[in-house]
Amino acid sequence: MSATESLVLAAGSSGGSIQVPPVEYSSISPLLIVFGLAFVGILVEAFVSAPARRVVQPVLAFLGFAAAFVGTVLLHARRDTLVADALAIDGPTLFMQGTILLFGLLAVLLVAERRLESSGSALVASAAVTPGSAGSTAMQTSRHMQTEAYPLMAFSVAGMMLFVAANNLLLMFVALEILSLPLYLLAGLARRRRLLSQEAAMKYFLLGAFSSAFFLYGLAFIYGYAGSVQLGEIADAAATAGKSDTFLYLGVGLLGVGFFFKIGAAPFHSWTPDVYQGSPTPVTAFMAAATKVAAFGALLRVFYVAFGGLRWDWRPVLWGVAILTMVVGAVLALTQRDIKRMLAYSAIAHAGFLLVGMAGTNADGLSGSMFYLVTYGFTTIAAFAVVSLVRTGEGEASDLSQWQGLGRTSPVLAGIFAFLLLALAGIPLTSGFTGKFAVFQAAISGDATPLVVVALVCSAIAAFFYVRVIVLMFFSEPPTDGPVVVTRPSLTYAAVGVGAAVTLLLGVVPQPLLDLANTAATSGFVR
Repeated sequence: MSATESLVLAAGSSGGSIQVPPVEYSSISPLLIVFGLAFVGILVEAFVSAPARRVVQPVLAFLGFAAAFVGTVLLHARRDTLVADALAIDGPTLFMQGTILLFGLLAVLLVAERRLESSGSALVASAAVTPGSAGSTAMQTSRHMQTEAYPLMAFSVAGMMLFVAANNLLLMFVALEILSLPLYLLAGLARRRRLLSQEAAMKYFLLGAFSSAFFLYGLAFIYGYAGSVQLGEIADAAATAGKSDTFLYLGVGLLGVGFFFKIGAAPFHSWTPDVYQGSPTPVTAFMAAATKVAAFGALLRVFYVAFGGLRWDWRPVLWGVAILTMVVGAVLALTQRDIKRMLAYSAIAHAGFLLVGMAGTNADGLSGSMFYLVTYGFTTIAAFAVVSLVRTGEGEASDLSQWQGLGRTSPVLAGIFAFLLLALAGIPLTSGFTGKFAVFQAAISGDATPLVVVALVCSAIAAFFYVRVIVLMFFSEPPTDGPVVVTRPSLTYAAVGVGAAVTLLLGVVPQPLLDLANTAATSGFVR
């Protein structure tokens, strides 16, 4: 009997209707909340007046992300496959979904109080005006932001949560597009620096389209080999793979290219500096933290679940990509004069450090990578929040020369930024040190000690450009036309404070989060 005849008979036996798989609504409630938030945000954008939108949209986004986070916490003991095995709920999935939602909450604070236009003159003037004055009124008028950023951010967060939970490659591709398309639009919302922002959005879109094509071609090859897009069934088919299984290895390679683009790994990193520099700084902060969690979450799921039996085949390639990524990120950051481009190359180097943990191909590598993603994300969001506060009459103080003497004019903010830079460098008593220790230890236990040696050398190189900024802030005379620190936006300072506090806390008392990551990794991925 042919497949078509079987389908006809099945339809006839059920009264001519296609059987719909059961949907476990309570188990996917965090996803439903965020998707619902995105659609409600669109309705608010369409039917609510502009002054009201500026209040309703950030409150709605914050409450929606908070409710989804609570729902994720309540599911902590759940471990199952859902919706006809299309989604998986397990320890690593819930850990990464919760992390993405926390980063979304911090990003809302930044967007709610900072215009996405990167305008400088009015914001600098705000440091000098008093409440109730005409200057203060003008300042309030100039701070109108594009409220469409909130539903776009909600759609992106929903795509990220779906990306890390997808248990088949087809749904994973759909999630990849859901998370990516809003980011392309968000990158182009800096209206004052319109050309630079639109250039960033166009580069991100074009290169993202290429990476999606690679992912889709890889999916097609894997389906041609295994006859399924389910990760568990792919793993069963790959268990009998031989060296002549061309479709399988082509599929693995092409899927890897798609993932490496999203995490910003070399040689697929070229979009990162331009997009980080041209995007509005709140969007850059969100992109640098949340997107990396989503991309690494999906990468770990696919390579641990579907291709875990091929680890000795893809592990050497992973070594090469990790080494190249660390070297490119650390060395090219030394040549940067723009603070956001420097942080972009820093993000590339950190992607390499995360790949070191993954190269361990063990449970310690999974838990260490998850812990590292949390520490890096909070530190990075806080660092970009500080960047958004230091401004000149032309906009943000992007050039390093404009940061000279900031430690003398604004010692508290400069001190916090110095602490965050030391955390990114991996100095002890910061979360960066604990995160690197976790992934390096996992790599050593997985017989990847040479990779750790390269990582240590690159960490030493990276420390130089972090310390260079600290020296400029505290040991240089401030220029006469130096930047002014914006003092009014309390929500941005709240984001800086939360990021710095978590960075310190996870450096001094990291064990509770390490235990949580170990518990999630020990339970493993479901199939």
